[in-house]
Amino acid sequence: MSSSSDSDGVNGPVEKPRAEVTVEAEGRLAVGVRLPLPASARPRLLLQLRPKKGKPEGTGHYVELEPAGPDQWRAVLEAAPALEEGHWDAYVVGAPGEERTPLLPGLRDLRALVSGGGDGRATPVAVRIPYATKDGRLAVRAWWRAMHAEAGRIDLADDSMTVTARLFGALLGEGATATVHRRGQGSVVRQIALRAEGGQEFSFTVDYKELVAEGGGPEAGEAPVFWDVYVRPDTAAPRIRVGRLLDDIAERKAVFVYPAALLDGVSARPYYTVDNDLSVEVAPRRTG
Repeated sequence: MSSSSDSDGVNGPVEKPRAEVTVEAEGRLAVGVRLPLPASARPRLLLQLRPKKGKPEGTGHYVELEPAGPDQWRAVLEAAPALEEGHWDAYVVGAPGEERTPLLPGLRDLRALVSGGGDGRATPVAVRIPYATKDGRLAVRAWWRAMHAEAGRIDLADDSMTVTARLFGALLGEGATATVHRRGQGSVVRQIALRAEGGQEFSFTVDYKELVAEGGGPEAGEAPVFWDVYVRPDTAAPRIRVGRLLDDIAERKAVFVYPAALLDGVSARPYYTVDNDLSVEVAPRRTG
């Protein structure tokens, strides 16, 4: 983007453009950008998928920015095609081949997301939540899941947690169970009976004492162990990750912090991962 100059003719800092984002019906994103360009310009909004560590950056998703008033531009990101699951950083590109400029976050109207997912939500489940990154830039967190188990209320007891959830993209059938898998130890699995709650709603209770039984917990002085929560809709179905995606919170891990239950030598607590999936941490209790 072009640079600006101060009154002495010395180049001053360029103010990065700021975007306001509104989540509209059916998941459309309306993006408004303040950008001092002539009306004849053809700027574009670029969403660039953040590559995984050690992987190259792929092709971004471009949307034309249309004039919407003096120094105002607007783009609408339609619900289809769905974005690949991951973090998409937002930029403005002024012309083909021009260096991209990061967008700063302005007002974000997420009211359409607050009510969560209803029984009529289409599948696959496609979710896009605009958010501010830790370094103060605009990004969009996207999920795309052919089948999904949406966690609802989590009730905590002295030595257990009870999860209420809703299933999308699959039907509960014979032999439906919840399964909890110890991360990094694929052979360690606990199966838990489901309770049908009507429609696609179900619940299950994770007994922390069962997780740590038969060597499932950490030894004294060891690092915590982590258990990932799934549901298997019937005996022949693949397992489906349980998570919380259908609201306005892009990064739930630091927002929802649950208290730990204290057991014999360990503590156990539910938490959401960086991908908003539900897990359980079992950690050695500190002494002294």
